[in-house]
Order: sequence, then structure tokens, then C-alpha cells
Amino acid sequence: MRYLVRLFTVALFLIAGLNAGAQTFTEMAFESVDHDFGKIKEDAGSANYSFNFKNIGKVPLVISTVSASCGCTTPEWSKEPVLPGKTGFIKVSYNPAGRPGSFNKTITVMANIPNGAIVLKIAGEVLPKTLTISEQYPIDLGKIRVMNNNLSFVRIKNSEKKTDSLKFINTSGAKVTIGLKGILAHLTVKVNPVVVEPNGTGYIVVTFDGSKIDLGFQMARVYLTYNGEENYNYGVNVTATVEEDFSKLSQKELQSAPVIDFNERVYDFGDVKEGKKVEYTFKILNKGKSDLQIRSVKASCGCTAANPASNIIKSGAETDLKVIFDSTGKLGLQNKTITIISNDPNQSTTILRISGNVSKAQ
Repeated sequence: MRYLVRLFTVALFLIAGLNAGAQTFTEMAFESVDHDFGKIKEDAGSANYSFNFKNIGKVPLVISTVSASCGCTTPEWSKEPVLPGKTGFIKVSYNPAGRPGSFNKTITVMANIPNGAIVLKIAGEVLPKTLTISEQYPIDLGKIRVMNNNLSFVRIKNSEKKTDSLKFINTSGAKVTIGLKGILAHLTVKVNPVVVEPNGTGYIVVTFDGSKIDLGFQMARVYLTYNGEENYNYGVNVTATVEEDFSKLSQKELQSAPVIDFNERVYDFGDVKEGKKVEYTFKILNKGKSDLQIRSVKASCGCTAANPASNIIKSGAETDLKVIFDSTGKLGLQNKTITIISNDPNQSTTILRISGNVSKAQ
């Protein structure tokens, strides 16, 4: 009997403990758990909304944390315990600056509620601000401004031509006649219109002919003249990587083509003292069925030399690519690249890297 009484007493204590634990949770009722700001202006400052709630439970409600899904959203909330029957708030500020377009964000509220958390949502559309001339055309080229002064064709076959353009505006306050200098054989460059009225716009149109220049990365600078006066401070950069065109190869030729590979593509030389030369030898392998031809090897810096032992690699063979990095005048983290152009139709351009840290010599 005493044993049964003890069991009954323990059971009562357990039930009491469970009831006490249950009483540490409460309920929060929101007027709404999502809000649509509609259309807001990018330059109108932060948009604010307060998610109001009521503690409909029997114990004080304590919010431990409130976190937003984006740094553009800042929450504030009731920091003191909200008593039963009382109200509290989660105020949300959304900063639209630099964020034109639609948005959907979440705010997670952690509190002593049964599920531990509740998620609030905000949405809307940010209308882009009206840009100034300087913002629309950020690059100053003297008498005109351009959106960008670097025209990149990225990759182009050695059998094709590509055309692109840069838009400009005349901000000089007077009529300007625009001319061109330094045009290379593989480029055709036109200004349209040549004579531009004050605040007038136009285009610098560039055609890149991949058949008229060597394979690999190519960069040229086209200089601008205004009213016949030359000024080599103002110009447009034109870049592209020219690749061999393998599109006319038959299926049989592709199956018997060379396949370039390497023992590794990145070498970290660790830490060296300034002035020391670092040497490393990559292995170039041909895993294809015909001769692999190395068309070009170029380093990203004059401080780096790279030379293959052979430019023709037989099927199943390999050759050394010796790389020498001269750390003279180079301090801090270094990351140099070696671009290899080959006749592998599936990987005609390959980039190897050497990196490390150069510290000052004692």
C-alpha cells in the first residue's frame, strides 16, 4: 500500500510539472501576418509597417529575437513582456535604395509560443528613381559621358564578326565633332552621329573581325578626338578572346580530335621573400587520338614567363610547361594566370593559375 501511495504521489508531481511547463507558453494573435506595401519609390526613404498583436494567452509573452531575411529589412519590437490581454508590435522598415523591382521578404519572430516562432511577410514593388545624367552615364570622357568605356566581346570565333555599341551624351554645352584614332586592322569603328548637339546622344559602334587577329585574349584602345583636337586621355577599350572555329569538323574528326589535360591547374607557391624567382612545371597531356597543337601561351603579367617544351604533343604523350614567376617588386598576395590556346575543339582555351604570398625581404 505504501508503495502505491508513493507511486501516486510521484505521478501527481509529474502532472503538476507538466501543467507548470505548459503554462510557460502563450498565444499571440496578429491583425495580419503579411503586408503588401504596393508601389514605393526607390528614393522616398524607408517604408514602414507595424504588425500589431495581442497576447491571448494566460502568461506574459516574451519575444526573444526577431530576424529579417535581408539586411534591407530592419525590425523593432516590444522588448518588455506583454501581459495577457495586452498588445505589442513588430515594426518593420524596408529600405528600397538601390533595389528597384519586386521584393518579398520574411521576418521570423521567436517567442514563448507553442511552435516557438511565427513568420511575417512583406512584399511590394520599388519604382526606380529618376537617374541624373552622371548616374546614367557614369564615365567622363571629356566632352561626352558614356555608360561604359570598356566594350567586351567576351569570346569570338576566328571566322566571325561581332558588332556592339556604347551610348554617349554630349555634356560639353556646345556642338562637338567626334573623331577616332588608333583603330587596328581587326576593328571597324564608327561614331553615329559624328556631330553631336549639346545634350545630344549617339553611339560608338564597334565591329570586331576575329579573322584578322591572332588567337587568344586581345585588347585594343580606340582614342577619341573632339573638334579635331587629339587627347590620348580619352578612349574606349575593346576586348575579346579569339578562339578557333571548329564548327565545320565532322563527327569523325571530332571523335579523333586531341584532348588537352593537365596534371594540375593551380599551383600555390606559399610564402616567398620579395626578389625570389618561383619555378614550377605543369604537365600538359594529350588524351585524344591526334596531335595536340599548342597555338599560344600567354601569362597575365610580365613578371611571369611560361614556355612549353614542345608545341606539338602526340596522342598519349605529354610535355612540360615551365613557369617562372619573378617576385621582384611584388608584395602581398599574388594570383597570376597562364592562358593556353590549343586545337582541342572542346577546350580550346585553358587557364592555369599560380598564387602565393610575397613578403618583404629582411
